[in-house]
Amino acid sequence: MITNRVAVAALLACALIAAPASARPAAGAKARAAAPVPANTPDKAATVPSAPASTETLREALAAAYLTNPELAGSRANLRALDEGVAQAEALKRPTLSGTVGVNQDFGEVGTFRNNGRNVSGGVNLELPLFRGGLIRNSIRAAENRVDAGRYDLAALENDVLTRATIAYEDTRRDAEVVDLDRNNVRVLQEQLRQSRDRFEVGDLTRTDVAQSEARLASAEATLRAAEAQLVSSQQAYVRVVGHGPGVLAPPPPLGMLPETTEKAVDLAREGNPNLLAARAGETASGYDVGVARAGRRFSLSGTSGANYVNYLGSPGASAGVSNNTPGLRGDQTRQTVGLSLTIPLLQGGAASSRIRQAQARQSQALTEIVRVDRLVTEQARDDFEQLLSARAQTQSAEVAVRANALALEGVRAENSVGLRTIIEVLNAEQELLNSRVLLVRARHDEYVAGFNLLAALGRANVEDLAIDVARYDTAANGRRVRRIWSDWQSDPTPK
Repeated sequence: MITNRVAVAALLACALIAAPASARPAAGAKARAAAPVPANTPDKAATVPSAPASTETLREALAAAYLTNPELAGSRANLRALDEGVAQAEALKRPTLSGTVGVNQDFGEVGTFRNNGRNVSGGVNLELPLFRGGLIRNSIRAAENRVDAGRYDLAALENDVLTRATIAYEDTRRDAEVVDLDRNNVRVLQEQLRQSRDRFEVGDLTRTDVAQSEARLASAEATLRAAEAQLVSSQQAYVRVVGHGPGVLAPPPPLGMLPETTEKAVDLAREGNPNLLAARAGETASGYDVGVARAGRRFSLSGTSGANYVNYLGSPGASAGVSNNTPGLRGDQTRQTVGLSLTIPLLQGGAASSRIRQAQARQSQALTEIVRVDRLVTEQARDDFEQLLSARAQTQSAEVAVRANALALEGVRAENSVGLRTIIEVLNAEQELLNSRVLLVRARHDEYVAGFNLLAALGRANVEDLAIDVARYDTAANGRRVRRIWSDWQSDPTPK
């Protein structure tokens, strides 16, 4: 008897699940009271609703972060400071011009004439460096390579800022979808609790069934509060990185071409990762620093030219009644000179060799830094690639779980309507479907973030590769400008 009942119930459940809604038979007054509450289908749960005209896209958010992020503004200012290092090195090869003016009071005698010792002097001196032992050439090249390293550092920071902006964007989208799912779950459980109480009133359910519905609703409400708090936290992180609050966020565009193998990812990262490129440029600059230090023990040669004028106020001729036209006793004097100045360092107390050893030690440090960054970049590329593969697999599994749990919930509700399933089984099936939908939202978030992290590891999370509609900061314009400045009186506006 029991076996026959189970078989009949199973056949009825299968028929209810397979038949379309319009073809299913009515189940009576009690069945109508327990009719399933409408819930999101798997496709609706996985798709963001169509956005209004004011929807913000990921590219718009990245453009805002690129233009307003204070970290980028600070790094650009630091790059401009490095540009001045090249200008200062270039100045070493230019002539220098100086003038002197003096008023002197001397005490003494000139022959038998008493002199009041007062004179005014003025002079102009011009010096042109001809040879500095390699100091100028190596200083310029070291400064240029430090500028290159600064540009790569700026590119690395741009990668990082755009990656954080993307994560904040996707975090906010993920948490907003989770909140929507949890709110819908609360509405479903509220309606189910109302139905359970109605059925309890007519004796179709027990007090235990009602208590189970109440407990599940309370748990869902607590979960909703936690999801809302997480959404607020993600929104604040979005404001910090992007510069304004998020509105309705559109689905992100597909990512560009990603490497198909781990080895390809590592090769691309070693070629284009800006942190590794910055380390290589820094090592090159430190090599030229050794040349600068070696120039300290070599001779230097300069061309010099000068003109000096001295006016002897109250000269001996004026004070003694002797004419200033008397040879040797004129009241003023003018002198012009042209020459070469050779400086040969003979003994510097060991300072020159110490500076060379110091520069060599820093070059050694720069070489080890390349090895460290190379290992880090390799690790990051491999890890990001594996994370992407894992996220893709999780997304596929979550999609299967959503479809299966939606079908299972439909069957459990149909069986509950004919008395073959309990309320707790319906509640469990609803929870399973909700969990799988949340898992799908998180998996899609993780897949996109993993792909973007991989792009950043390859050095491709930048304005050009992401097709962001914004003018990129010209890292070379300021360097070209300051390199041509000879004036000592030209400066930029005061920072505000």
